[in-house]
Amino acid sequence: MHAELLTAAGQPLVATELPTPLPGPQQVLIRVHACAVCRTDLHVVDGELADPKLPLVLGHEIIGTIVERGADVDRFTIGDRVGVPWLGWTCGVCEYCRSGRENLCDRARFTGYQIDGGYAELTAADQRYCFAIDPAYSDIEAAPLMCAGLIGYRTLRMAGDARVIGIYGFGAAAHIVAQVARHQGRRIFAFTRPGDLMAQDFARGLGAEWAGDSTAMPPEPLDAALIFAPVGGLAPAALAATKKGGTVVCGGIHMSDIPSFPYSILWEERVLRSVANLTRRDAEEFLALAPQAGVKTETVTYPLARANDALADLRHGALQGAAVLVP
Repeated sequence: MHAELLTAAGQPLVATELPTPLPGPQQVLIRVHACAVCRTDLHVVDGELADPKLPLVLGHEIIGTIVERGADVDRFTIGDRVGVPWLGWTCGVCEYCRSGRENLCDRARFTGYQIDGGYAELTAADQRYCFAIDPAYSDIEAAPLMCAGLIGYRTLRMAGDARVIGIYGFGAAAHIVAQVARHQGRRIFAFTRPGDLMAQDFARGLGAEWAGDSTAMPPEPLDAALIFAPVGGLAPAALAATKKGGTVVCGGIHMSDIPSFPYSILWEERVLRSVANLTRRDAEEFLALAPQAGVKTETVTYPLARANDALADLRHGALQGAAVLVP
């Protein structure tokens, strides 16, 4: 099968012919129809996430159909369409797994990081971490739901019942979570790279009441802020924009160092917290909610052979919405 392979951090992906994966007893073999490109993929390529298996097939926003089942698979049949997210395997027995926090599993393994992912024609995945996809979505439309959507949803959940939400970094995750938040009756203020008028217009088109530079203060204090840009300096900026008792949620897996800031902007019971990975409950809830909320994904498609171009466009902020690779 054809795949785009990462052989070392800091190097471009290499077009490679690999053997067809053999599914284990609890795995399904999936023919990949679409795989969205995530900023996490850039963090792996750049060596900022330092524990990948190498060589590695990136990609953890996979949509495809099952073409083969392992001996013990009982959840799906041949021909079923499924999505595969970042969290690819958990032990089921550690204190986190046993307490409903499998996203923090001590031995968790991740798709497109320790498990070969979807920048390929075929991939094998644990049946427990595959999810049925609503037929309302095409393969390309559904792919960004599997990480941008899921992590965005978990990040929004961590904001509790906040009504006025600030979103810092208006890319793939933000453009999905904004639609969910509006469906829930929340108000949205969007913060983008300074001077990025196109992204600000994009945010307004998705229901943001106000959109401006990340260096600006919003028209009124926020109940909560969601940070999707991997920029540590946004944490104190978001705290300063958030009212007493508010929450700032960092939704990314990697962020540059957060600079020191005065205690006064954390005081008055503000909360600064992170989100790590996802749970199967997140996936089940969000994938049921997305069609009800009328979530539509904005995508730019690339053939699989142009994976390096898709990564470069994401790196340079040249995308509106999400890049999706099509084998």
